[in-house]
Amino acid sequence: MAHLHAVRESGSRALKAFGHTLYRGSRRLLACVPTPCSLCQGGAHGGLLCTVCRDIVVDSMIRPVPRCGHCALALENKQACPDCALRRPAFDRVIAAFDYAAPGDLLIHHLKAGRRFISAALLADLLAESVRRATPALPGNTILVPVPASRASVLERGFNPAAEVARCLGRALQMPYQPSLLLRAQEGRRQTHLGRAERSRSVQDLYCCPKRVEGAAIAIVDDVLTTGSTLHSIALQFRDAGAKSVCGLVLARTPYR
Repeated sequence: MAHLHAVRESGSRALKAFGHTLYRGSRRLLACVPTPCSLCQGGAHGGLLCTVCRDIVVDSMIRPVPRCGHCALALENKQACPDCALRRPAFDRVIAAFDYAAPGDLLIHHLKAGRRFISAALLADLLAESVRRATPALPGNTILVPVPASRASVLERGFNPAAEVARCLGRALQMPYQPSLLLRAQEGRRQTHLGRAERSRSVQDLYCCPKRVEGAAIAIVDDVLTTGSTLHSIALQFRDAGAKSVCGLVLARTPYR
């Protein structure tokens, strides 16, 4: 039985390695295919942005501006973070691809409101670059876990945007993608038009971690981070389940209003 188990494990590792090799090969081939840029419709390749639009979108995160070390909120001078000052974050840090402002916000609109399923790979590519630039680097055994969408949202869009981005991100970074580690315990309210205090109350007991994750490095993947309430609530669940570290990987960080 032990020999059979070892053979299965070896086969599983070989299959995963083959899958990564096949994915990298297909991405290299796709990168050579001319496609229109999703923003300006100019010349691009592989379904991604053109060089000019890409630089404009990610510029907000590359520029040397003061940011909160926990939630990546852009700050004026060295003021205290207005979000993290309300409560000590249960997460360690946030890595974002860009600030939620023009023209990057249009890409997220394409994915969520426009139901452009293919935009998930484009956005995951931008986030992957931010992760690679991050210091310190994420642990090599980091597990990617998407924020579960409500049943109503999935029925409306046909997919969970955070899950699709996390799946593409896992392939790009060669990190495990395990959506089953986080479940939605109840439907809850849409947070789009809620204030900061309401957001904090609305996510209490909204998510649950169904099993222990002793010593794991967890990266919670979401599309937009506004106040950090959702990330904080989920991080508490993973801390209680034994996670060693919890960080947030988001496409966009909403500026403070």
